[in-house]
Amino acid sequence: MEYVILLIFVLMLAIGLPVVFTLGITAVLLLLLYLQADIALAAIAQRMVTAMDSFSLMAIPFFILAGNLMNLGDIAQRIIRLANCFVGFLPGGALMVNVVANMIFGSISGSAVASASAIGAMMREELEQKNYLPALSAAVNAAASTTGLIIPPSNVLIVYSLASGSVSISQLFLAGYLPGLLVGCCLLAFLLVVGQLRQYPTIPFPGFGMAFRYLLHALPALLMIVLVMGGILLGIFTATEASVIAVVYAAGLSYYYARPSWAAYARVITHSAVVTGQVTFLIAASMALSWSINIANLPETIHELIRTFTQDKLTFLLIINILLLLIGIFMDMTPAILVFTPIFLPIVLQLGINPIHFGIVMITNLCIGLCTPPVGTVLFVSAGTFRTDAVSMVKQLLPIYGVLLVALLLITLFPQISLALL
Repeated sequence: MEYVILLIFVLMLAIGLPVVFTLGITAVLLLLLYLQADIALAAIAQRMVTAMDSFSLMAIPFFILAGNLMNLGDIAQRIIRLANCFVGFLPGGALMVNVVANMIFGSISGSAVASASAIGAMMREELEQKNYLPALSAAVNAAASTTGLIIPPSNVLIVYSLASGSVSISQLFLAGYLPGLLVGCCLLAFLLVVGQLRQYPTIPFPGFGMAFRYLLHALPALLMIVLVMGGILLGIFTATEASVIAVVYAAGLSYYYARPSWAAYARVITHSAVVTGQVTFLIAASMALSWSINIANLPETIHELIRTFTQDKLTFLLIINILLLLIGIFMDMTPAILVFTPIFLPIVLQLGINPIHFGIVMITNLCIGLCTPPVGTVLFVSAGTFRTDAVSMVKQLLPIYGVLLVALLLITLFPQISLALL
């Protein structure tokens, strides 16, 4: 009967029912197999409320607000000018600038969507002037924007920590640096080769004096990463307290850069509240489903099924990667993390796989799903920003998918990439 309910879960997603309702309905159906209806409904409601009673969860709304506040200033433009100094002089420099700028801005804002829209909007005109295909520019922009979800501070790393119930947020933040940089460097290497083969234009180096000036202009924004991560790693404050520090710093920085009106601040706070409401409701429903899944003993059932194929760590990770790639195509990242972490993590621990390494593998994998139809939010945001269509984008993304898969394979095969800084 549990498998019938899982089939219903897939069908609800397929017909486009909102994910939060899909999760809640599935949680209730699973629990009805073991409890009376009134007790099951009361238990689900209690679990949803309990899920919200978390000090660590408070970090999410504050980091969302901090990222939105950072978008008020002309931070994206300052970062693009700085990135020009690093890679603009290489063949295909404008595309490579897009990658570097997305890596930096994404790690500051903590949002792939914000990074794709902000950096894409700033770079669209320059890329058009250099005769790059809009679909190619959009494809590179979409893939590069996901690196900010791996490089901390990142909301999805916090979500994984909550879903796991035991993994340290600060350790996840440390673990994300090298894998995020690896993904970005793989994209840069690919674009360098393509740029040389196709003789893409370069951007003249502005000189060391101007480069230093651009660095000074972008330095206040870059210091936010140092402030947040430095405070966490030195034990000065927790990740949740760091999120509040980030809001205060971002508010001051946006005022220093752009002098936004009070109405602009009000819009940012309102938008952040709406996004927070959506995310927390999703977390509550996902936690209820995770509890129902454990009541139904599904993790053990899946473990036994996988054991019939293999008990080897590496083979298991490769199987999970294939499953997550398929899941990422049809499901957004946050609900996927919340639903499948409690299912896979017990198996991960039994096989002796480091849960931090597994978390980075999972998030890197699901980042690819953000760039794939039919659900990929970053894909459609980038297509709209560059005024192209998703079909043309996917054609340009095909070799980039290969690059992202190579990076994912390296992160999977070599746990040291994730664990070296711990």
